[in-house]
Amino acid sequence: MSDTEPLDLRDAYRIQRKVNESRLRDGEKPAGFKLGYTSKPMREQMGVAMPNYGPLTDRMLVPNDSTSDPALLQPRVEPEVGLVLGLPLAGRITRHDAVKAVKHAMACLEVVDSLWCDYRFTAEDNTADGSSAAQVVVGPRLPVLRHDLVNTGVVLHRNGVLAATSAAAGASGHPIDSLVWLVHQLHEEGAGLEAGMLVITGGLTSAVELAPGDVVEAEFHPGCRVGVRRLPHTRNATRAEGRG
Repeated sequence: MSDTEPLDLRDAYRIQRKVNESRLRDGEKPAGFKLGYTSKPMREQMGVAMPNYGPLTDRMLVPNDSTSDPALLQPRVEPEVGLVLGLPLAGRITRHDAVKAVKHAMACLEVVDSLWCDYRFTAEDNTADGSSAAQVVVGPRLPVLRHDLVNTGVVLHRNGVLAATSAAAGASGHPIDSLVWLVHQLHEEGAGLEAGMLVITGGLTSAVELAPGDVVEAEFHPGCRVGVRRLPHTRNATRAEGRG
């Protein structure tokens, strides 16, 4: 996209909104938002300088231990802290406002996907593509919130082999700060968050490939495990034409 026509972030978010409006016209329901590149490992992996965000719909949310959508082109997985709102949030909120609005935290995995071969894209391309949002695996509630949440560790395994470790602090220093950033960005567009929405606050580790037959699991806290699998021998759809 940006390799053939100039594209800035304002254009990218405008395209993102148009794509989301099309999904809603097709019957999908707003479910929340995802944040991208709030952690240093993810920014370094993808060569992106600042966070971005993308909308989530109800069809993107799947239960724990689900199988990934076979239509995905090149799925990758990253562990994230999800925040479920008990109150709406809008405007130039403070950290205290955000903490009061959060009902509970969730152990989540985001399954990302991209039209660009091997994820070779610009920040503008990725933003227009909804920040690569594909699916969110919603796991159990985390037993911590507010001050203790930032110290929650996560261990990521792929096919039983340790892939990465991190902590909730990887998301902008604190998942609540990711939420504040998102609300401020939405405020610039005259929008906000509704009660009941889920916000996943950014990948805490580099994303790992979800190849056919793979199982990726994350444990955030004893008993707080979330996993996703991909069917074996899934035939990949044809990738986009080497963009990026």
